[in-house]
Amino acid sequence: MTAPDETHERGAVGPGGESSGTLEVRAPGTVAAEPEPDSAVPAGSGDHGGPAVPAGEPPADGRKRRPLRTSLIVLTAIVVAAAAGLAASGVLGGGDDDTSRAPTGPSATAKVKRTTLTDSETVAGTIGYGEAATVQAVAPGGSAQGGAGGSGGSGILTWLPEAGATIERGENVYSVNQQKTPLLYGDIPFYRTMRSGDSGSDVKILEANLKALGYDGFTADSTYNAATAAAVEEWQDDLNREETGEVDPGDAVVADGARKVSKVTGSTGTSPSGPLLSWTATERVVTVDLEAQYEDLVEVGTKAEVTLPDGSTVQGTVTDVGAPSNVADDQSADAGAAGGEGDQEATLPVELKVKDQKGLGDYQAASVDVTLQSESRKNVLAVPVNALVARDGGGYALEVVKPSAPHGVEYVPVELGIFADSMVEVSGAGITEGTVVGVAK
Repeated sequence: MTAPDETHERGAVGPGGESSGTLEVRAPGTVAAEPEPDSAVPAGSGDHGGPAVPAGEPPADGRKRRPLRTSLIVLTAIVVAAAAGLAASGVLGGGDDDTSRAPTGPSATAKVKRTTLTDSETVAGTIGYGEAATVQAVAPGGSAQGGAGGSGGSGILTWLPEAGATIERGENVYSVNQQKTPLLYGDIPFYRTMRSGDSGSDVKILEANLKALGYDGFTADSTYNAATAAAVEEWQDDLNREETGEVDPGDAVVADGARKVSKVTGSTGTSPSGPLLSWTATERVVTVDLEAQYEDLVEVGTKAEVTLPDGSTVQGTVTDVGAPSNVADDQSADAGAAGGEGDQEATLPVELKVKDQKGLGDYQAASVDVTLQSESRKNVLAVPVNALVARDGGGYALEVVKPSAPHGVEYVPVELGIFADSMVEVSGAGITEGTVVGVAK
């Protein structure tokens, strides 16, 4: 690359390191603004330095590629600032009376370093107890009492828990005619009257709970026999129920664990009709309405860092990814009435479990930041993003400091990998750990 000595056009680095007709990014001695931390992959580069993916086409593995984010604008800003710096300094040449001197090397440098890069995305989340479920009184035989058009079940509600109460296995959920209806742990509700001679998964749930509550004299399997019936009679006596040795659907409420009462809608002294209360899990979780463009970042088991309002962090694990829901669908009627289009992106409900509940402090409901890791690359060579120089015809190069080269630098083409924390993975002939390269200052 020769020093400018006539009137020159702005030159970018050509494929062989020569000057071409258009400045795409910066040249030696250029001063440019430092990019923001959230740097994105420049258009035309592959995820790991491979062939570019044409705009608008999905990647070969069929997963939707996330769009370039606002950090790409920062890279463009570096280009503009670099061009302005070159013109102001006279490096590009002036006119017939050009007296500018050739650059002698970059004004700022950095070393290629070997490191681990982790690409991530931070999204908004909320601490809470998860989605609330309602509890209805169940009549013998299995139907909810007081359904649509119903007049309510027999009996009178004589006890209900208070909002905020925690109910564990064997504890009372509600009472009708002073008969307790306990909580049992399981994954299916009782749907039939169970008696001696029956077998099935509901029998297995019943017997497992009786064992956990301290009742014995039977084998906890999936068969209801005379020994099971005897244990049931003892259990019914403790609940102030008639000792029948049989279990009706309304004799217990089944849930997958302890529950925290969030709201009480029933009233004592009335018939048990309609929803009696709503409850949630007892452990706090983090929920995220994730934009569909980021769906490739999450699956069950994905780890994430949760940043609390006080700046402390805890680790979370994705336990559930729901089906996409379009906000516009939910609001279409309102938007139509208001004259709006209701055109909003689809979101995925994502739930994360936080094992360290103490790490969540006293927060019961709070907004948090959730950082999802999309990709991590270990032991790679990386440089600051603002060390990249665009090449004429596509691709990028590094301005390698070489005292023996003309003007002290040589432009070396590189392939790009992932971007993270203002750094970019690079590879190319002669690029090794410790190589000194120019950067925009």
